[in-house]
Amino acid sequence: MTITRLFYLALFIVCSSLLGYGLYLEHAQGIEPCPLCSFQRIAYIVITIIALIGVIHNPQNLMRLTYNVLIFITALIGAGIAGRQTWLQHLPPELVPECGPGLEYMLEVFPFADAMKMILSGSGECAEVHWTFLSFSIAEWSLVCFSLIVITTLLVTFVFKNK
Repeated sequence: MTITRLFYLALFIVCSSLLGYGLYLEHAQGIEPCPLCSFQRIAYIVITIIALIGVIHNPQNLMRLTYNVLIFITALIGAGIAGRQTWLQHLPPELVPECGPGLEYMLEVFPFADAMKMILSGSGECAEVHWTFLSFSIAEWSLVCFSLIVITTLLVTFVFKNK
């Protein structure tokens, strides 16, 4: 098995596990995802799909680079969203924005561009911490995971490019 295929398989397993645990927290523990959490999930789903295609296809040269660039960009976007949520969680209580309407409501009522701006700016519900592990919130762990995906993708792309 090539390093590239092993990378895609590991990425598929890790992202699937993270998504599975997120669903467990939502459905078994009753922790509803905020809009920023939902967008982080979408980023994990996109990475999982690309990784699965990579495992099946075992791309070489240009296609391998294309998959890696897509994973890299998606992970950067996910890290940006997780970073924004982490920043909101560390704001003093008096600076936390007011809670806004739900994700579905915003997408139904507002024009898409306005809804996206409101969602990505975050709201008070995005600043709430409902779960921690080793004193890191879900958003902080997500930021760590996305950052590791970015670093690992760069390593696989440029250091292990011929393996």
